[in-house]
Amino acid sequence: MFTGIIETLGEVAHLEKEGSNLHITVCSTLSEKLKIDQSVAHNGVCLTVISIVEDSYTVTAIEETLQKTSLKHLQVSDKVNLERAMILGSRLDGHIVQGHVDQTGTCTSVQEKDGSWFFSFEYDASTHNPTIEKGSITIDGTSLTVVDSGTNTFSVAIIPYTYEHTRFNSYKIGTVVNLEFDVIGKYVAKLMVGR
Repeated sequence: MFTGIIETLGEVAHLEKEGSNLHITVCSTLSEKLKIDQSVAHNGVCLTVISIVEDSYTVTAIEETLQKTSLKHLQVSDKVNLERAMILGSRLDGHIVQGHVDQTGTCTSVQEKDGSWFFSFEYDASTHNPTIEKGSITIDGTSLTVVDSGTNTFSVAIIPYTYEHTRFNSYKIGTVVNLEFDVIGKYVAKLMVGR
């Protein structure tokens, strides 16, 4: 379980295919604080630490994860948003994030407005994942509030701190991102389908 508050950026140091799996080695200041078997969200994808060497660690993404997320597009030297699992009893500064990506989306617009940034995204509507204005959405592991919502589109506003300390400063039109929709919203939507 995560909060969607990004702790730091990591850098992909090595990628290794093994069968249908992808081993991802990340160089990060978090490495010395990690333990084997811990969960870490990488661009919003919960992955398990399998090895740690000095300032880097390795996680493995299986085929199912690669098919449903943007991790299949990773390249050496790419930056990744990182968050360790939440500590029970701490503040929940973002919202409840599972680290289970629902689908990918594509950036359709980037606008800078007086020091803030507005990003718009679209996604495949056939999955029936809902967004609502002022509701929560997780983009590449970052907990955000939806500014406006359409059938398969939504926008978010980014403050300068988030822009500078996450992958948002590298997004452009066409960037593929991981989306995790609000877990409570997904339950409500599923219950309403049967009515």
